[in-house]
Amino acid sequence: MKRRLMNNIGLKILAFFAALLLWLIVVNIDDPVVDKTFSNIPVTVTNEEVLTADPKNPQTFQIVDGTQTVNVTVVGKRKLLNEIKAEDILATADMKELTLKTQIPIDVTVNGYEGRYSSAYATPRNLQVKLEKEQGKKFPITPTTTGTVRDGYVLGEIASDPESVFIRGPESVISKISRVTAEVDVSGMSSDSVLKSQLTLYDEDNNEIDQSLLTNNLGSKGVGVSIQLLHTKKVSLEFDTSGISAAPGYAFSEITYEPQEIHVSGKSDALDSITSIQVPRSALEISGVSEKTEKIVDITPYLPDDISLADENAGTVVVSISVEKNGTKSFELPLGSIAVNNLAENLKLTYGMAENIEIQVRGPREILDKLEAGVDITANIDLKSCKEAGTYEVPVNVQYPASCSLEQSIKVKVVLESKE
Repeated sequence: MKRRLMNNIGLKILAFFAALLLWLIVVNIDDPVVDKTFSNIPVTVTNEEVLTADPKNPQTFQIVDGTQTVNVTVVGKRKLLNEIKAEDILATADMKELTLKTQIPIDVTVNGYEGRYSSAYATPRNLQVKLEKEQGKKFPITPTTTGTVRDGYVLGEIASDPESVFIRGPESVISKISRVTAEVDVSGMSSDSVLKSQLTLYDEDNNEIDQSLLTNNLGSKGVGVSIQLLHTKKVSLEFDTSGISAAPGYAFSEITYEPQEIHVSGKSDALDSITSIQVPRSALEISGVSEKTEKIVDITPYLPDDISLADENAGTVVVSISVEKNGTKSFELPLGSIAVNNLAENLKLTYGMAENIEIQVRGPREILDKLEAGVDITANIDLKSCKEAGTYEVPVNVQYPASCSLEQSIKVKVVLESKE
């Protein structure tokens, strides 16, 4: 019986296939064939040049329906799929296979794993495109900066190289371009430099435009932005007041102005030669002044040719012209120097005005010339009757020498608010 079993060829074949089947079952249980999906795989379009083959009617395309990226499913052994990474997967759409002028089949390959996986396919299976006329247009490049240069410097001339760019792409995208910028970061810069930049395109609503379907003529050099830095310096102002005349019975007293210094910029040798800005008579030509008068002066026209404002918006100077009645003298007291009496503990005070108060005192000239505001001339307000939050006009009590008199009464506007 034993010999018959050992010599039974059919039984041996059956045992071999049984063993093979068992081995396949064990192998597949240990490393089965499964599928794995990789998301957001970009689709690369190849052979785009077929759209421009006809020079009389060059075309380009736009990807629609969100098929610029796809999900890719790879079928293969589990151990193999665990090795595959998203960057190994290449999804391509060959423009030569365009059908119905709207669809291109997407082909998937897994680089480095060719022949080792069962299959791979994209979802969706086709790249959806829209053909349209190709257009090219030249745009100026506007250089822009972010950040702040080192203290003691300001930005001078800023220029892009090249100054313009030729952009080609779908007509519908080109028509949306409103401006082209090249932005660079100048944080901490202290010397002239040329910085590399990338182009950014914007539409008329200041929205950034996707450049994936566009090409330009900048080549590998790209665009550079040259930055010039200028030194800065604070200089004083000198006004010619010979054009100011007071009304009959008054005498011109003085001018005060803010700011008292301005911040200018220029090359170091130009800044070394300047100590002040001379403002001519024509800037303050005014007659018949009988009260304190303010005049706005733009000092920009009086800057030397090689000097500019460090801040182009800071060229305005407010000039206050003071006159005095014959036998009087004017004094200015800052609001903060006014003593406040009887302010309720539950209230806080601010002034409803920004300017200093002007006090005109009459007396002998030899005494007036010796008086000093804040020392001989002082002021206070009494808020005894102001017990609730609100806005009040209160008289200012002025203290001055007994030999003098006050020309006019003075009031200030105070705002009282409850303390939190």
